[in-house]
Amino acid sequence: MGEATDNISEKRNPRETRMSTYEYSGSPVPFVSFLFLAVIFLFLGIYGNQFGIPIGIGFESTLMTVLGGLFLILIPATLAINKQWQEAIILRFGKYKRLVGPGIFFKWPVIEKFLRQDLRIQTLDVSKQEVMTKDNISLMADAVVFMKVINTAKSLINIMDVKLSVVQYAQTTMRDVIGNVELDELLEKRDEIADRIKEIVDRISDDWGVDIISVNLQNIELPDDMKRVIARQAEAERERRAVIIKSEGELRAAHNLEAAVQQMSSQALYLRTLSSLEDISFDQSNTIVFAIPLDIVNGEIMGLAGLAGATRAAKETKQLRRLSGSEEK
Repeated sequence: MGEATDNISEKRNPRETRMSTYEYSGSPVPFVSFLFLAVIFLFLGIYGNQFGIPIGIGFESTLMTVLGGLFLILIPATLAINKQWQEAIILRFGKYKRLVGPGIFFKWPVIEKFLRQDLRIQTLDVSKQEVMTKDNISLMADAVVFMKVINTAKSLINIMDVKLSVVQYAQTTMRDVIGNVELDELLEKRDEIADRIKEIVDRISDDWGVDIISVNLQNIELPDDMKRVIARQAEAERERRAVIIKSEGELRAAHNLEAAVQQMSSQALYLRTLSSLEDISFDQSNTIVFAIPLDIVNGEIMGLAGLAGATRAAKETKQLRRLSGSEEK
């Protein structure tokens, strides 16, 4: 087995282009040999005596005919056909001999047998299983593995059932990898964990002539109580974000109001207050109590008071003038 495996490695690099690495058995020697023997023995058995060949009549002639018929029957066993996506290895007396690719190939009956392998990408389901995370949370997980045979000889000689082996090893690796991570990390980094599983399985299956294209975690089912806990946690997280956003908005509004107050004079602020009252006073059925600090309207009140005092003084002066005029008369 070791000698055969070394022979495989020397003959073929699995990473090379496939169509240029076929050790194709293009020689039709088995087919031609059996066809030639069938024709010779049938000719001798049937027409040998007529052409003066001393074969004899009876047993010898019958034996020649039987041998000719036997070789004729074995002619189809000297050839076989692979489809475009298939490769096969030829075993001679149970030992690896050569590799053949798509199309027709020839082999010796009885002493040579062939084993085929599908080279297309294959999808393997990793059955659902119960796993335990690092933080002791039990859950159900399954996965799907995409694989491709890149070395036909290794996949048929080094392992009995390559598909079953890949599935079983992927299942064990998935359980081990998930067991080393916590639940939050598993839910947040599913792709990274799947890539970790792929690297481990690909490294082991390289000796099997298999390339693991990708591993995807399909379903991760949590217990019902854990689903409720996660739902409450998500709700609390949303509320926390809403409070933070609201407080940030209020803080920004406060900064904007402070900047506006610094730029506005007392009269402008007073006009803004009156404008706000106008905006909210459209509904006549509501009674609005609007408190205004006195320092805002202090200047206006003082101005009105001075105007009232001046008006009163003018009236008194006018009355005094009228009284003095009447006395002179």
